[in-house]
Amino acid sequence: MTTPAPLPYGTPDSPRLAVRGEARLEVDPEIAHIGITISARGTDRTTALSDLTRRNNQTLDLLKSYGDTVEKLETGTFTITPQLTEKGRHERIHAYHGSVHLTATLADFTTLGELTTRLAALDLTRVDGPWWALRPDSPAHREARRQAVHEAVQRAREYAGALGARLVALVELADLGAENTAPVGLPPAPGGMMRSAAYGGAAPTPALDLEPQRQSVYAQVNARFTMTPPTL
Repeated sequence: MTTPAPLPYGTPDSPRLAVRGEARLEVDPEIAHIGITISARGTDRTTALSDLTRRNNQTLDLLKSYGDTVEKLETGTFTITPQLTEKGRHERIHAYHGSVHLTATLADFTTLGELTTRLAALDLTRVDGPWWALRPDSPAHREARRQAVHEAVQRAREYAGALGARLVALVELADLGAENTAPVGLPPAPGGMMRSAAYGGAAPTPALDLEPQRQSVYAQVNARFTMTPPTL
């Protein structure tokens, strides 16, 4: 004998109640990312590569001089591109352009302004950022999930109480992503971008005063409960 599948909306004796729990927190960022693009140009490939290598080493030395303040340092793209003349019948190379892109991650925001200023003062160096963020294992994510579950339970109790009933059991608890539902109300892409570029010979400048951008943490769950028969 085959056991009948449970009805999706329960029965009169055991009604089901479906609710959604949400939580949004505003917290201080934990890390900041900055992008550094180092450029060089020369009339021949060797000169361009030599200048690019020297500037890249200079930038790396500066970043590494901050020790553990720079938590992560990664080299991204490297390019060396010939530039052709725009006039004439024949294609001729009149210069070479080279660039290296670095990404640095910092957790000590007290030195971030000083570091970005010193990087921007280097020859043919562009600085982008900062992009503020939380760590993937930040306690803020766990707290948002906890609050979302708490709200779902509280909301279900209020609905059941409005019917003169009470909750009996939890049938299902689903994270938003587990049901392939498009997230709503997620925070926009990091803003507050700082961009600067240095093209040689810049005089020393005071450290930038960078104010960390607070981060939005969002959690949402769908919960289904069974409850006692309502008093109608």
